[in-house]
Amino acid sequence: MRYSLRQLEVFLATARHENISRAAVDLAMSQSAASGSLKELETQFAVKLFDRVGKRLHLSELGNQLRPRAENLLAQARDFEQALVNQDIAGRLQVGATLTIGNYLAVGMIAQFKRRHPGTDIALSVANTENIARRVASFELDMGLVEGEVNHPDLQAQHWRKDQLVVFTAPDHPLCGSSPLQDETLLTLPWIVREPGSGTRQTFERAMRGILPDLDIAMELQHTEAIKRAVESGLGVGCLSKISLEDAFKRGSLVPLQVAGRDFSRDLYLITHRKKFHGAALGQWMDLCLETTAD
Repeated sequence: MRYSLRQLEVFLATARHENISRAAVDLAMSQSAASGSLKELETQFAVKLFDRVGKRLHLSELGNQLRPRAENLLAQARDFEQALVNQDIAGRLQVGATLTIGNYLAVGMIAQFKRRHPGTDIALSVANTENIARRVASFELDMGLVEGEVNHPDLQAQHWRKDQLVVFTAPDHPLCGSSPLQDETLLTLPWIVREPGSGTRQTFERAMRGILPDLDIAMELQHTEAIKRAVESGLGVGCLSKISLEDAFKRGSLVPLQVAGRDFSRDLYLITHRKKFHGAALGQWMDLCLETTAD
């Protein structure tokens, strides 16, 4: 074999970081060793895997074509090594989750998974749907749990569970306890909502179709807790996942509002790269996700 798994590791780390120095740090190598390994791989096959622009290294057309194969070769090699030593599922999983899922569901799932497979290390990245989808597509994450619809040719989305957004306000708001809100009332309210690119914002805009351009979007915030605090302070009304509001509703610090004629339901999805090799750890994690469905 004219290449080594270490050379593939250097190639992939460089593709992720677009910088040989950061790739070397990631792999606990010296910069010269990482640079030499990458140069040797390109020289052996007389190919150019990266276009060099200043200090940044961008994958060439060939590098982009080979990246999925290299990712899968390494994943299969690690899976094979694990089978050789006959140990429980081990390794490291890079999981991405959108804010609602990451803050209110994923941590408990990770704890449950580690009780079953203590040798596995799971790193959780929390961001909005757009960001998670981009990172799964670039192989930075092994899989993602997302709230929004994802349309990417390289990604496969699997339905996970149902969810529901709820319009809510502070307990002293004059609309508390009123009959379901009609569109005329919705147009008079200041709204505090998630930022564009989030799955929650996507569902909110779909639910408000027809009146969306005329809504008073008073604030756009990236975090559900910030939205909840702003609504508690009387700055407006919000619309978030029921999952993120259950404790606040129980405490009475926030109260739900009924809305007439608007559908706030949505689906949550598991997303993976279509060309991603599913090793034992990823397969078991996906199985756990499918066990963890709404009541």
